[in-house]
Amino acid sequence: MSFLNSIGRSMTRNTNPKGPSKRSPTPTSATFPPETPTSPTAPHSQSQLSSSQQKPLYLCSPFVESALVKGNFKTIVMLPKYVDIMEWVAVNIFDFYTNLNEFYGVITEFCTQHHCPTMAAGPTLNYTWINQERKSVQLAAPYYIDYVMTWVENLINDESVFPTKSNQEFHNSFPSTVKHVYRQLLRVFAHIYHAHYPQILHLRSEPHFNSLFAHFLAFGREYELLEMKDVRGSSSSPVGIGALYEKWREMGILEG
Repeated sequence: MSFLNSIGRSMTRNTNPKGPSKRSPTPTSATFPPETPTSPTAPHSQSQLSSSQQKPLYLCSPFVESALVKGNFKTIVMLPKYVDIMEWVAVNIFDFYTNLNEFYGVITEFCTQHHCPTMAAGPTLNYTWINQERKSVQLAAPYYIDYVMTWVENLINDESVFPTKSNQEFHNSFPSTVKHVYRQLLRVFAHIYHAHYPQILHLRSEPHFNSLFAHFLAFGREYELLEMKDVRGSSSSPVGIGALYEKWREMGILEG
């Protein structure tokens, strides 16, 4: 089902599933969300090149198979009968944001300006931020993620974007807004997998985190909120989680 093509459907709302939003564990700040990833310009050291050739832990057995939910995620993401598609997407966006924010809150002490000077998501990929002057700038990962989480939180708390009352309707721009939200949350997932999966393993949380991300990917694919170029990246700057997506697809967890 194409969520973006469903904008002509009835947008009458029947329920109020969202609870109060949880604050980001990082300080409040806001700016324009980033648009495009860019490759780092600094040359890689020999140690960086050697590290990039090693197989990431999240692709290694048994971690890649670790999950709370077994089987295909298709049935989980299907639109329930009598539920408005706008409401379904809104409540899932809220849940993905809340759960991802909780995971980041647990590992935030490891995501510092010193350890994560860039928003890395692969051996040769750093995301850049579009500032208020619409210029692309490099940010340390904790600042980048703070901006993303604060931006999404503000959207969720905005009744004109995520209405919570039965007499309110979703704006026509809602599909494009949540698609952009999805892109930003994907980047946070990508950074955690790339830079902080050892901490996830140390906490023995890989089944929970893997299931959350697989659910996120399946939902995004079902409602066309994800661009595969964002998941895979380019040949010169691949996104680390692109290989994880392909692995789960081979295992039957995700559909192509």
